[in-house]
Amino acid sequence: MDIVLLTKAAIMGVVEGLTEFLPISSTGHLILAGALLGFDDEKAKVFDIAIQTGAIFAVILVYWQKIRDTLVALPTEKKAQQFSLNVLIAFVPAVVLGLLFGKVIKEHLFTPVVVATTFIVGGFIILWAEKRQAAGGTAVRIHSVDDMTALDALKVGLVQCLAMVPGTSRSGATIIGGMLLGLSRKAATDFSFFLAIPTLIGAGVYSLYKERALLSMADVPLFGVGLVFSFISAWLCVRWLLKFISTHSFNSFAYYRIAFGIVVLATAWSGVVHWAA
Repeated sequence: MDIVLLTKAAIMGVVEGLTEFLPISSTGHLILAGALLGFDDEKAKVFDIAIQTGAIFAVILVYWQKIRDTLVALPTEKKAQQFSLNVLIAFVPAVVLGLLFGKVIKEHLFTPVVVATTFIVGGFIILWAEKRQAAGGTAVRIHSVDDMTALDALKVGLVQCLAMVPGTSRSGATIIGGMLLGLSRKAATDFSFFLAIPTLIGAGVYSLYKERALLSMADVPLFGVGLVFSFISAWLCVRWLLKFISTHSFNSFAYYRIAFGIVVLATAWSGVVHWAA
């Protein structure tokens, strides 16, 4: 296997792991990183989705106690049953809309300019949501994922669908959307992570199956490197983020989104950087 190609896979894995659970769009960063590295053909697109599984293993590891307790209590305890049902309910909208519109979105919206624009718009939405909650405009009524109702879960699931537009950020949509719906910052973040487990594993498995004709056993090292680096960087990032949100807002991520989006648009329009579609 080409060492240069494996290095690119490692870089893309780190990008995925560091950005998947922050409200800054992993897909957007992967598109931009792939454009710069020349790693953006059809196989690379499958790779980008598949390595999300590595990041999900990191979430499973961090939240293993909650996941294990829920699985053990599932046959007998109503709270565990409701929590599991909520995750399933929130997962369904993304499956339905993804199957209906996923192909069209990939064909027309997976471009650096679209990503940069949604970076900027999303940044201003985060600033507005944080300001609204700080001013008491959104009353916090849910402090734990165990307090969520099925309707709360459905609303968060519908908000997650906004992340089908690249650059929006799945975690950003679910966390900020959850805060606007009355979840505390901690509850919204926790539920976003739990919802990511079926969403991203499902997307990875579906993408690998659908595009299996593009792949061969020779691609195993490439995907393996991406998964490993995605797992390690995501594990570090999730642990850091859970500590960060206990004392900080998401405003810093909003400013990053806006600044990064402006840089991409400016370099694209000036021709300084050729951002491939």
